[in-house]
Amino acid sequence: LATREEASDGLALKALIDFHKINVMQGTPATWNLLLLSGWNGARDLKILCGGEALTRELASQLTEKASSVWNLYGPTETTIWSAVSRVDDHGFLERPSYPIGSPIDNTQIYILDPYLNPVPPGISGELYIGGAGIARGYLNRPDLTAERFIPNPFGRSGERLYQTGDLARFLPEGYIEFLGRMDHQVKVRGFRIELGEIESILSQHPDIRECVIQSRTDSVGEGRLVAYVVEREPKKGGDLS
Repeated sequence: LATREEASDGLALKALIDFHKINVMQGTPATWNLLLLSGWNGARDLKILCGGEALTRELASQLTEKASSVWNLYGPTETTIWSAVSRVDDHGFLERPSYPIGSPIDNTQIYILDPYLNPVPPGISGELYIGGAGIARGYLNRPDLTAERFIPNPFGRSGERLYQTGDLARFLPEGYIEFLGRMDHQVKVRGFRIELGEIESILSQHPDIRECVIQSRTDSVGEGRLVAYVVEREPKKGGDLS
């Protein structure tokens, strides 16, 4: 395992891969972008596993030129951890506007359901639910949240559960799954889940801010970041915002 310092330093990570002759590596898109910016030339026998955030077309194209294969992984922490996988250079994935998250891995079931827990037809969007051996027991000391997100599996045996991801998705005609975004205000930046509403709530407590909105943006090198837009309060008569 790379240390935190090595994983956040492109040159150090490049040296680590070369020294140990790594042939399989998992990282977030932000990590792979960092490595490419360090001047890494790739490795012919390297299998790249990329997950934690959405994989962009530009990054996927760059990585496929520098490794033997590139795999797009999907799965929340609550399903410990990957639930679906696709090889991005198969089935014309590089020509698609977005990359499918593929098919469920072994011992995993994925359902795309409407608000009444009925399966939606291929091509129709719905909420993605995950079942199978990887499902966590729940949230530590949060029985209320556990009951809300881990529900009885209506398609399984007694005692089996599904995890309600909050992700919007659809089945493509070939049977692969396409990720369409979140159903709430949660975003992922550099592999971390972030609730935009929580940041807006804290920022709004500042005495000089009347309104604010937080949005996730991608910079010129494909790195995610958060941007705050604020409206200042009108200064009181005789007052000064400074």
